[in-house]
Amino acid sequence: MKAYRDLEGNTRLFRPDRNFRRLNQSASRLALPTFDEAVMVQLLARSPGFSLYLRPTLVGTEASISVSRPREAMLYVIASPMGNYFTSGPRAVSLEATASPVRAWPGGVGDCKFSGNYAPSIVPQEESGSRGFQQNLWLLGEGENAYVTEAGTMNIFIVRINKQDGIKELITPPLDGTILPGVTRESVIELAKERLVPQGWRVLEKKVLMSDLEKASGEGHLLEVFGTGTAAVVSPVRSIQWRGKTLNCGLENYVEAGPVSLLTKEWIENIQYGRTKHQWR
Repeated sequence: MKAYRDLEGNTRLFRPDRNFRRLNQSASRLALPTFDEAVMVQLLARSPGFSLYLRPTLVGTEASISVSRPREAMLYVIASPMGNYFTSGPRAVSLEATASPVRAWPGGVGDCKFSGNYAPSIVPQEESGSRGFQQNLWLLGEGENAYVTEAGTMNIFIVRINKQDGIKELITPPLDGTILPGVTRESVIELAKERLVPQGWRVLEKKVLMSDLEKASGEGHLLEVFGTGTAAVVSPVRSIQWRGKTLNCGLENYVEAGPVSLLTKEWIENIQYGRTKHQWR
């Protein structure tokens, strides 16, 4: 999560309750002790500082090499100064769709926030980087049945026009146990349902096949793709490489971000910095 300085010079935390709830869920799954979320929120709220990236960390500390539930653990918070992720505005990234190796699988721990989900992705990320891509887009399944889960450091959103009825849709893969339940993801969904649905949009959590994404791109129904996460908030996607083809994600060559990604970024940051009053504060 992040701490922000608002217009009055006060320090604000963005949805710390959601972040601690996710950490507790991960701790429970990994046989680590849980903690009082409200106490942690109060503790951080008393901490002075500037714009900080805050990473609550929970590790087992029992002096044992046995494979068992630890009887001792340490909960601490890493605080690191965080500048503007995009110094000159959002810049679109390119993703490489990756079906193998697999980041997470049904029934596993892909929905837990822990280091074991990140370390195995470093080598595939380096390999994609050597080919000119900023992140992997992790898939499950093979060939025409491969579907989108999430990117290396962010959840994925797709903006398209439904070709059957012409209605605009904002779609993100569902929480099926293979992706991280991002707090920014949850926030975008809630705000979009409040603000886009009354304008005639659909906001959906549904499985997205890469073959359908390829078809939407080729037919011109794919308007935007963007990622969400704590660091960048919203990150536009220019293209996705899949099976030797480059899928255009709706951006013109001279454009770095589409209107929906810019709008959702503005929604979130206005709340984070206190420019808009909201119940999440």
